Amino acid sequence: MKRTEIAELGEFGLIERLKKYETHHHDTTLKGIGDDAAVWKIDEQRYGLLSTDLLAEGIHFDLSYTPLKHLGYKAIAVNVSDIVAMNGYPKRAVVSIALSNRFSVEAIEELYEGMKIACERYRVDLIGGDTTSSRSGLIINVAIEGEVESRRITYRNTARTHDVLCVTGDLGAAYIGLQIMEREKQVFLANPEQQPDLTPYDYVIERLLRPEARLDIVEELRKRDVVPTAMIDISDGLASEILHLCTQSGTGALIYEERIPIDRMTYDVAINEFKIAPTICAMNGGEDYELLFALSPADFEKVKNHPDIVPIGYLTHPGEGTYLQTRGGNLVKIEAQGWNHFKKL
Repeated sequence: MKRTEIAELGEFGLIERLKKYETHHHDTTLKGIGDDAAVWKIDEQRYGLLSTDLLAEGIHFDLSYTPLKHLGYKAIAVNVSDIVAMNGYPKRAVVSIALSNRFSVEAIEELYEGMKIACERYRVDLIGGDTTSSRSGLIINVAIEGEVESRRITYRNTARTHDVLCVTGDLGAAYIGLQIMEREKQVFLANPEQQPDLTPYDYVIERLLRPEARLDIVEELRKRDVVPTAMIDISDGLASEILHLCTQSGTGALIYEERIPIDRMTYDVAINEFKIAPTICAMNGGEDYELLFALSPADFEKVKNHPDIVPIGYLTHPGEGTYLQTRGGNLVKIEAQGWNHFKKL
């Protein structure tokens, strides 16, 4: 029997391969694999949402520079972000952890304190979970349930040609925060007596260690009676999420480099300290947990003056491809180069 290495497929190729094992036995199940959350029908007015995310030490976080309280907060926030990407509200979460005996009871309480703070922030009931031992570091899995009005449910595959593509907040900061922390870790390992001053980088480091889910944007859209035609959260980089949305919706896209929102600190540190183009950080960095969504031109008019919603381009016919127009006017094909969990190291 032929052996296929997981690295050959990558994360999304593996998911696509496993889709054939998905089962639906209940008429109320509306959506399974392929979006930010699974969807089922509660009643005529409400849909239920369910998502899960797993964080593994050494893959998703490094405890040499990640405070446990921040990690607990992040574990909840990234799951809330999946519910938000469906235009819904989080309700309940269960948490499972695997840990080794190098962790004390007090350390685990610190982790859960961060989770509690996040649950209070996003109005989530933390109602249980599971614990077990681990020989390979700390593993955290959160499953989160939410709800959305049936008329407001927003999938990835329902965008339309000529819709306006928007993002929230700014992009690339988490990636630059990661570069700083990895750099300072190497400095510390070489000279443990040298303590870094991270004060000048507070914003990008916070974006890495303690991201926020954009539940506020869901509330803003509701106030303006706006329902995106498609939406996805930006966890693997803007390029990857644009391709997901366009592929599943059957569209192309034209994105303007000059419109991509990048914070001044991200911009300056990327250029001056790491010699990286800020646009690359935004397109391929990941872990921003902002929202990418498509709006009809009429709905865009309702939010165009919102300070935290930025139009970056529009959707085109599928035959026109998916491109970034640079500041110099050149067209560059968008390719996903963000995080691949199964790449060969």
